[in-house]
Amino acid sequence: MPSLLPALLLALLLAGCAGRGAAPPAVTEGPPPPAARAAEVAAAAAPHVRAAGEVIGRGERLLIYLPREGDQLPAIAERFLGDADKHWTIAEANGVSRVEAGQPLIVPLQPLNPAGVRNGELQTIPILCYHRFGAGGAKMVVSPSNFAAQLDWLARNDYQVLKLSQVAGFLAGREALPRKSVVITIDDGYESVYRHAYPLLKKHGFPATLFVYTDFIGAADGLSWAQLQEMAASGVIDIQAHSKTHRNLTDRAAGETDERYRAAIDTELRAPRELLEKRLASAKVKVQQFAYPFGDANDVVLETMTRQRYQLGVTVQAGGNAFFAQPTLLRRTMVFGDLDLEGFKSKLQTSRSVTVP
Repeated sequence: MPSLLPALLLALLLAGCAGRGAAPPAVTEGPPPPAARAAEVAAAAAPHVRAAGEVIGRGERLLIYLPREGDQLPAIAERFLGDADKHWTIAEANGVSRVEAGQPLIVPLQPLNPAGVRNGELQTIPILCYHRFGAGGAKMVVSPSNFAAQLDWLARNDYQVLKLSQVAGFLAGREALPRKSVVITIDDGYESVYRHAYPLLKKHGFPATLFVYTDFIGAADGLSWAQLQEMAASGVIDIQAHSKTHRNLTDRAAGETDERYRAAIDTELRAPRELLEKRLASAKVKVQQFAYPFGDANDVVLETMTRQRYQLGVTVQAGGNAFFAQPTLLRRTMVFGDLDLEGFKSKLQTSRSVTVP
């Protein structure tokens, strides 16, 4: 394991607890926030996963923790951050993948690098876009075996699959994200999502955002409300809006006046949000993200997005998203059925070089 001495000294200075020639004193932890208290209660009920080591230094931005035998990163994150899924922040801060008893760890209490700028590189978040799953050679149809291989590869190579909603904090400069982050999205709402993609996502515990256009729900090869309800309740699939009718929002119908066009766009954004939230209320679905049909948006659409209080909008323009990406015009990379695993790997743009003049 690489030495943590330089980082530890910096941490002690930042925490305001470094002393000349003296070991950092033990400190008494203050009352944890509600989420952390809930995590402590859960950990107490399952002592085999509780992080029971000692805090040896603490400041506003970070603390230093001395692990005990059997401690694990998720349990430490649950204890101090209130969320076991944030274990990656501890791993990245210390350059480790596992805990060693007696080896001090820095635990960031606030994001250390929310912009993801490091060593001449910008962190970017790739958002993948799928449509259908199954057999056949159609370009938009990804076979279950190919999808399984892609998910297996992400898992083996330590990628963190995020919900799209998690990107909002990164774009606002509030939240750091794992260096190897990726978002999976699926458009339209074909029944094959439930039959093929959903079980594979559940197997890995990977979340995905499903954008549905509501006129398609219950159609011959569309998802049913019961299937949407089950997937949303699982926590694996986040149901969001893909318009009402899937019309190209930048095209006007023949003879459509400015007033009628604006009213139609308002309906395309408002109606699916209201219907999804009403029909999937028991799964606590909140619609705050929108996928533009055909990836197209114009000023009228973007103004309506703001008025309808959508947080994020996604296109089908390929590439990763840096912290300064426009939240309502995020890039997404299409995944087609003829893409092999090497091609899939090339779609995962998690950083790009920064040229300094």
